[in-house]
Amino acid sequence: MVKIAWHPLYAHPLPEGHRFPMIKYELIPGQLLHEGLISAANLFEPGLLEEEVVLYAHQKAYWEQLKSLSLPAREQRRIGFPLTAQLLEREIRIAKGTVDGSGYALQYGIAFNVAGGTHHAGSNWGEGFCLLNDQAIAANYLLNNGLAKHILIIDLDVHQGNGTAEIFENEPRVFTFSMHGDKNFPFRKEKSDLDIALGDGTGDAEFLSKLKESLPLLLAHRPDFVFYLSGVDVLASDKLGKLALSKEGCRERDRMVLQFCKDHHLPVQVSMGGGYSPAIKDIVDAHCSTFKIGLDIFE
Repeated sequence: MVKIAWHPLYAHPLPEGHRFPMIKYELIPGQLLHEGLISAANLFEPGLLEEEVVLYAHQKAYWEQLKSLSLPAREQRRIGFPLTAQLLEREIRIAKGTVDGSGYALQYGIAFNVAGGTHHAGSNWGEGFCLLNDQAIAANYLLNNGLAKHILIIDLDVHQGNGTAEIFENEPRVFTFSMHGDKNFPFRKEKSDLDIALGDGTGDAEFLSKLKESLPLLLAHRPDFVFYLSGVDVLASDKLGKLALSKEGCRERDRMVLQFCKDHHLPVQVSMGGGYSPAIKDIVDAHCSTFKIGLDIFE
């Protein structure tokens, strides 16, 4: 049974003045249930992530500042919103959902997190609405517990996975692949194992061609587990993305990645990442399409 991490706190609103399309975290599981694609049994509510697991990816001094809510104001501005206990708990539960989801993926082939994809968080910083790097934490959890030997992280959010790249800079067991907008946030990029920078306005044909060329190259790392960040901020309708993928192109992107995992017998955990189209329906439809494709390929 495909398992999907979701928690009511995922949709917790940010403080006044810090708008963010958080409602998608309620609408996505609701839409999947409404369409009969999943049942309540597919959903699980993650608990609180153990401190020792957080420290697999993040430096203790940074974690202590988060835990004590003493992160300096300039670092909170880098994150993009004020640090509160409830927001930290939200991030901890998101990371726990990805850690638990990786275990379910080993069991069932694929697992999802309705949230996650917090790839801007580095080992000792938060940035771009990210406090803790959920997939980096989960990757190190698998490695440290002997559940995987070589991990591949496929990051197709429109923004480079700079935090993920920094965390695994000196970790040969993890291969980081990021295909992203060249002139988009973060403006100071880190070095992934493979970066493909795309120009503004890149559409379906170029994007999918580059992805098709890249996927076979990733097998040289001999992965036995994949984390996939499936941000839908690559859409032409996205107000922050600067790329020009159609909904059909975004669906084909997901199909290519998830079929690649299935064909090569690679368990995959999928985190949703960003999406900032003005119409919430466009965001939810694109995210739900990722679930639909995964369910079709793996069930």
